[in-house]
Formats: sequence, C-alpha cells, structure tokens
Amino acid sequence: MKKLLIILSVILLSVSCSKSESSAFKIGILQLVEHAALDDANRGFVDGLKEEGFEDGKNIIIDYQNAQGEQANCTTIAQKFINDKSDLILAIATPAAQAVANMTKEIPILITAVTDPADAKLVADNNLPGGNVTGTSDLTPVSEQMELLKKLIPNARRVAFLYNSSEQNSKFQVDIARKKAEEIGLTTRDATITNPNEIQQVVQNLIGKVDAIYVPTDNMVSAGMPTVVSITEPAKIPVICGEEGMLPAGGLATYGINYYELGKLTSKQAAKILKGESKPADMPIEYLQNLSLQINTNAAQKLGIVIPADL
Repeated sequence: MKKLLIILSVILLSVSCSKSESSAFKIGILQLVEHAALDDANRGFVDGLKEEGFEDGKNIIIDYQNAQGEQANCTTIAQKFINDKSDLILAIATPAAQAVANMTKEIPILITAVTDPADAKLVADNNLPGGNVTGTSDLTPVSEQMELLKKLIPNARRVAFLYNSSEQNSKFQVDIARKKAEEIGLTTRDATITNPNEIQQVVQNLIGKVDAIYVPTDNMVSAGMPTVVSITEPAKIPVICGEEGMLPAGGLATYGINYYELGKLTSKQAAKILKGESKPADMPIEYLQNLSLQINTNAAQKLGIVIPADL
C-alpha cells in the first residue's frame, strides 16, 4: 500500500511539474556579444522580471543565447526562438534586434542597448512604434561627452572616432560627435573597423596623429577595449568612452547611463506585455533619465592627466 501511495505521489508531482512548466511563458534572450554593458543589461532585465513577479524556472522559462558577435548567429538564434514558439523575445544590441525583427512580425520583441530604434528601422516612430517591437534606448549624451573630452584634455586638437562602420548605432553617435567636435574647435578623423582583428592595426595607425580617441557605445570596440588600451596607454592617448563598461579596461572617462538599470527598465515593459496590459505597438521607446559622470582615476594618473576640481 505504501509503495502504491509513493508511486501515485510521484506521478502527481510529475504531472504538476509538467503542467507548471507548460504554462510558463517562454522568453528568448539574444545578446549580440559578451561585454560589460550588454551583460549588465541582460542581468538587469532578468533581475527586474523577478521583481515584477516573473522568475526563471517558475512561471517563465528563459532561453539565453549569445551570438558571439556574429550576424549569422543572430539569424540562426532568432529562427530558433520562433521555432520554439517563444512568447516574448529580448534582443540586446542593434544587430541582434535587427535580426529578430526581420524574422517575425507576430512575437512581441523587446530591444535594449539600441541607440535610436527608428533610425535603425526597428520601429516606425520612437514615440509610437506601431508594430511588434518596442524597448529601451541607450542613447547617451554624446555632445556632453565631447565637452568632457575637451575639459579633461584642454590641449587636445585632433580626435579620432574609433568604431565599427557596419554598426548603425555607432554611426548615429559619431555623426553627433563630429558636429559637436567641430563646434568646440576639434579636428576629427574616422578610425573604422569591420572585425575585431582590425582593432590593433587601426589604433596603432593613430599614434602620433591624434591627441585623443572617442569610442561611442560600439559593441565590437567595447569587447576589444583591452587591445585598444594596450596601445593607447603607452602612447599617452586618452580614450573617452560612450559607456562606463569600457572604463575598467582602461578608458579614461564617460558621461552616460547605467546598463543594469536600462535592463530593469526594459523588464517593466516585458511585465506589462506578459500580463496583457499593453502591446509593443502602443508602448513608446523609453530612456533612462539619470546620467552619471565616471572617471577612471588610475587611467588619468597613468596618462598624466589632472582632473579638474569641479569634476
């Protein structure tokens, strides 16, 4: 009799678990590449979902995939999420978002770490997306970052913009940076790459030709910051960054956003969609309001830069 009761208990538990798992929402997360900013956005999203009452392994099942910086992988992963009938997809970074958005018009898609979704053709309008895509922007105060460069390096006359020429969000920021740089009397030049292997040579070619380097929130360069700094630091060339995740590798300073908080902001949108309270078409692209100044004092010391008292 005891054996029978045990067997029945196991069967009931199995059915219960199966039912719970089958009723859980399936969420696919596609991250373009591993680096501090995107990792933080992902972590903030998952933590934020938990705060909203959605926990992985309980009422949601998260399938996290990293494309390792390859566009072809983004497409393959996007197709996997569609085949798995995901209830919602989070795409982290512009190329990942474009890959997913091109594959489905039915599954709700949230995007984050995308500078300007409308400019990237992901939504019809940032205020009224109108389709199955919405999310959060990581647009940083680029003009203020250029002013920060001038304040920290007052003798700078020549600045290079180091970025991936195939990344739309980077080009968008560089256009803003170029206009501001010209306003404050800086001569600019583009230092573009198309794959990580080009970083060393491109940066090496800047030695003796520029006084500073500006890197926007570029995913390829962000992942390759140790390579960048290994060349710029001995040459005493400061690097002003688009986001704070580049500073631990040796970037000098930034004025920007916190990607963990950006991920949490995106999770609030996800909760509304999962609860049936709203649809992507009617949800405006959202922005973080709190910006922070971050200065790498160790880098400043190595570069011989004196930080102004008011900073």
